[in-house]
Amino acid sequence: MLSHILYILVFLSVAVAVPAHRLAENASLVLTIGTLGMWRYGWGAINFVRATIFIHIVHPRRRAAVTSRYLERQRPVHSFFLVTTYKVDTAVTARVYRSLFNAAAASRGGATVVASIVDTADERLIRRIYSLMKPRAAHVRLIIDRIPATGKRDALATSLRIIASQCPMPDDIVVLIDGDSCPPEDLVETCAPFFVDPKIGAVTTDEDCEIEESRLFRDWFNLRFTQRQMMMSSMGLSGRVLTLTGRLSIFRASLACDPDFIDNVQHDWLAHWRLGTVKFLTGDDKSTWFWLLKRGYEMAYLPDVRSVSMESQPKPGFVDSAVALMLRWFGNMLRTNGRALALGPHRIGWFTWWSVLDQRISMWTTLFGPATVVMSAVLISPLVLPLYVAWVMFTRYIYCCLLTTFRPAFPITYPFLLYFSQIGGALVKTFVLFRLDRQKWTRQATARRARRAVTLSERLRNLSSTYVHMLASAWLLFAAFMISTARM
Repeated sequence: MLSHILYILVFLSVAVAVPAHRLAENASLVLTIGTLGMWRYGWGAINFVRATIFIHIVHPRRRAAVTSRYLERQRPVHSFFLVTTYKVDTAVTARVYRSLFNAAAASRGGATVVASIVDTADERLIRRIYSLMKPRAAHVRLIIDRIPATGKRDALATSLRIIASQCPMPDDIVVLIDGDSCPPEDLVETCAPFFVDPKIGAVTTDEDCEIEESRLFRDWFNLRFTQRQMMMSSMGLSGRVLTLTGRLSIFRASLACDPDFIDNVQHDWLAHWRLGTVKFLTGDDKSTWFWLLKRGYEMAYLPDVRSVSMESQPKPGFVDSAVALMLRWFGNMLRTNGRALALGPHRIGWFTWWSVLDQRISMWTTLFGPATVVMSAVLISPLVLPLYVAWVMFTRYIYCCLLTTFRPAFPITYPFLLYFSQIGGALVKTFVLFRLDRQKWTRQATARRARRAVTLSERLRNLSSTYVHMLASAWLLFAAFMISTARM
């Protein structure tokens, strides 16, 4: 509490210390920042209201309705769990599979667990855990799918074909889980009822994480998951989320076993006007999402079902780790963003379409404000900076207070981490936007191209990416310059 009081006193002191007449000298800047702020925080307020309505009114009613219909059925669904494990700590793997077999054992219609692995040691560990839990999981079947380390997409495709060979019923479910994520024990019984609606192609759930390392990294992840709960709940009101997270998502078996769906997971690609054919290495969760989106299926969000993932810093430093993760996350988003927009609002819904469009716009508006402030501080008056600092501290603190609606309380690091995510994320997005061909896992080697000489065509592509990136940044700075020097 003391840290929050000190925080409030600091931004109030900074705001009061700046003479009020300085605002008049920079009226155009104040108007610009205010307009951008009203737009961005207006959009945030819309999502906040939608999320609140969804969590407290719409979702409970929907759950009650589908659960009643599901219980009227004569046959509970059979659940297929597909989990990919590669270079995961042994202790984490043991915990994940224990929770996995518990969830499978709780499936009233029986369950099949397909473990996609690479290492023999993982196979021995998984079989040992299975044998120890066999008395409780008597109706759970285990299939080990051991493949070469050629990537997660190959692993998913191979295991999905194994599931298809088991001839699941059309209304059975396929649960895709990462090797570092633990599903809740009641997963099947809380998620399967939603598939009584034939329009539902998949569902995804709330997420939490456990991080034993840096507290700052843990706070950053918790903040992201809190924001995710709000945004996904808002999207859930429209029946289409913006991603089917790879940590844990559930699919209708008839769709997950469709040969075209499996082929799309394994060999997704993008035709780019400048970069040519870009084959997707990461972002399988975006491939499954777009496949369902293109075919008109709805994707539900379940805010009352939560998985837990064991995260770790991919690099020693916080900033390096955060940037590495954002490069992968935002690369996946932007590689699919354009083709989702091309489907049009009439096909995917106006709110979903606008949300996808906003992903493209927000990276530039986020950077425009700070760029204008810096130029005004250099060209007009340095007192602009403390005013901007006070504004940032105030608005981010209020935003974090609103987030407590979805997760109780927040550490004082949240406002700073929020601003870091907004500015740092926007910089990463603009970087990736012009380099969609660059892809890299944070734990896995996505391609065995290390030490290979860069070809002339690759050099030319890299140069062209740098050129268009610099050109777009120059236009942004020019607009910031015009605003900062304008007189009202």
